[in-house]
Amino acid sequence: MHLQAVNDRHSFDEAALLVERFGDDAVLEAASIADRHLNAGDSSSFARWRQVERAVLMLQLVDVVGEVH
Repeated sequence: MHLQAVNDRHSFDEAALLVERFGDDAVLEAASIADRHLNAGDSSSFARWRQVERAVLMLQLVDVVGEVH
């Protein structure tokens, strides 16, 4: 699995809140929020919520991906 980098601490904070509230469905909630912003024509918020979606996926990983330092 290849994951893109997430360089924004806020994305991880928001992702952690979604995981706490929605559990395994957190990634679906983040994607839904991103889609709502896309449909509203708000590309900036869409991109931010896609970052949150990727952060949720990273937080929910069971196995180590990539190099371990």
